[in-house]
Amino acid sequence: MRDIVLNPPVDAPEAGARPLNRRQVAKQRTRGKVIEAARNLFAQRGYDAATIRDIAREAGMSTGAVFANFQDKSELFDTVLAEDLARLAEALTRGIQTGTDLRSRLLGGFVAGYEATLEQLPLVQAVVARAWHQPLQDARKGRDLIAPVIEGLESLVTDAIKAGELKSGADAVLITELVWVAYLSNYRRAAYDSWTVDTLKAHLASQIDVILAGQLGR
Repeated sequence: MRDIVLNPPVDAPEAGARPLNRRQVAKQRTRGKVIEAARNLFAQRGYDAATIRDIAREAGMSTGAVFANFQDKSELFDTVLAEDLARLAEALTRGIQTGTDLRSRLLGGFVAGYEATLEQLPLVQAVVARAWHQPLQDARKGRDLIAPVIEGLESLVTDAIKAGELKSGADAVLITELVWVAYLSNYRRAAYDSWTVDTLKAHLASQIDVILAGQLGR
């Protein structure tokens, strides 16, 4: 089974680009401070309660400096989400590569995802809460950000079907959706029932077993 690399879209310098000058470096640092301040406040207060004024104060700068880098709070939140999804994708990729079959690869990837994100659990809750109370246009942005991760997982399942690990008639899209929903749903257990990574791993293993039951190749 080939290695799967999950790569959400992130801003990266083009190959052969010129080094940044001092002004550009300063702007980049300012942007980084704003993002980190926003991440902290979104995690502490949620999306709605964290204002641009509060984020600016947390970053030690004016609201004008925030708006010089971001059009509005929604764009700032999406930037925080994109960065965190990049970290999640890296963790999932590392975890997937430790497995030898579909089950162990899925479980290894998702457990690595839990390990990488549980320290930011309040931020995860803020993301989920906003997903239920945002305009359709913003919801579509969130889907676009997560799409490469889903596509990578779907490729993993598709490869398992081609290799005969899952039966030929298995629905890769549906299986991917089910394991992803199971993975996300367990964050609620971590938030409200104080589940540890080990507890989450054991529960997710059972969920994956149920999802794959009847889909395994003969």
